[in-house]
Amino acid sequence: MMNPRRYYRIMLGRSSKHAQECHQGNFIGVDFGIHTNLTDHLPENWQDFNKEFIPIYLKDRPEKTKIAAGLACGALWVVSKGIKIGDIILSPTGSGSYLVGEVTGAYEYHPDQILPHRRAVQWYPQTIARADMSAELQSSTGVPGTTSNIDRYAAEIEQLMAGNAPATLIATDNTIEDPVTFALEKHLEEFLVQNWKQTLLGQKYDIFEEDGELVGQQYPTDTGPIDILAISKDKQELLVVELKRGRASDRVVGQIQRYMGYVVEELAEAGQTVKGVIIALEDDLPIQRALKVAPNIEFYRYKVSFELYK
Repeated sequence: MMNPRRYYRIMLGRSSKHAQECHQGNFIGVDFGIHTNLTDHLPENWQDFNKEFIPIYLKDRPEKTKIAAGLACGALWVVSKGIKIGDIILSPTGSGSYLVGEVTGAYEYHPDQILPHRRAVQWYPQTIARADMSAELQSSTGVPGTTSNIDRYAAEIEQLMAGNAPATLIATDNTIEDPVTFALEKHLEEFLVQNWKQTLLGQKYDIFEEDGELVGQQYPTDTGPIDILAISKDKQELLVVELKRGRASDRVVGQIQRYMGYVVEELAEAGQTVKGVIIALEDDLPIQRALKVAPNIEFYRYKVSFELYK
């Protein structure tokens, strides 16, 4: 049975500055200053690739952190190896629309050219307007970083590719059955990121940035993406934030511990500690018991109010 194709958002240079060249040349690509033909250096998993290339990346950039190196090398592997022929690419043009295309070729190295680590792409005739996307897809395609997986929106993307924008949901009455779900079911993470500086956590921590770009949202690990990766203002502590809509169960403790273990082993610099925070609407007795023996993990509740004024 054939594997289903996957869907990715790929940035073509900072602020999409190479989108036009990529469109004209029918390719996507990345750089990251790795001047090596990767043809014989693309293992089946990105962890092995990162182990080889993070030291190379950091050797020429001693000012960079392990976090930045992990992002760069991970994105380099995704474009060069992780994306398969037949997968669908959405790339912002920088002017409110997205190029959409299908990957048609394997990895190629083009030294001394822009974005030298490339994949051939057959671009579709029409771009996709950001305004035609659902709010959720807009949010996912707008996250920081070079690459992001958007498989969860496959059906919507296929509709957009066919020229059929998803139907707009229209309320049939004036009743809001669950204001919490209404307000946050799809937007909790984005709301927290946008309002981070006004939160208790924002007083001590900053969401991780690299070269002025927010990269600590949906940070990739080998056990799944971290919702938010932050760093204390004195640079001595890394913070792993896991968001749960509604009530959190005790399973989330094991989940965040896996993320924290990854940060300890792969990202933390010498002398840095790692802390975890779980944010949910409410907890229960099992998670309270689990947190009793996890002193480096804290629990926060969020509160939402919804009012109409005339």
